[in-house]
Amino acid sequence: MIDEGKPIFLQIAEQIENEIIDGTLAEETQVPSTNEFAAFHRINPATAGKGVNLLVDEGVLYKKRGIGMFVATGARDTLVKKRRTQFVDDFVRPLLAEAEKLGIDPTTLNGLITDASAEASVSTITPTAATN
Repeated sequence: MIDEGKPIFLQIAEQIENEIIDGTLAEETQVPSTNEFAAFHRINPATAGKGVNLLVDEGVLYKKRGIGMFVATGARDTLVKKRRTQFVDDFVRPLLAEAEKLGIDPTTLNGLITDASAEASVSTITPTAATN
């Protein structure tokens, strides 16, 4: 799970974010402790704490003194908005810039995306076994 190319504390924060977005960690539920993250990933608890505290600073998690960290109300919406903005910056803007360089107009680009999406949908459908 640990990616050597990315700081571990960011990976811990991203793991928690992913679990909030996909519903594994619901709002107002407790997240694993920094010691649990540290033991699971075999890392220093301070490193795990840095990832958790990053999300506290963003308002995604909050601390209940003596109990632990919890997912804040509205955290999922906050994270989805953040990820959509990041998606546009990381993928959509470069895609548009490359399309412009290649002389691909927006209508044609939309068609290419639609075609690729349809191909991806077809490739995820698993054929059922034929019965004798």
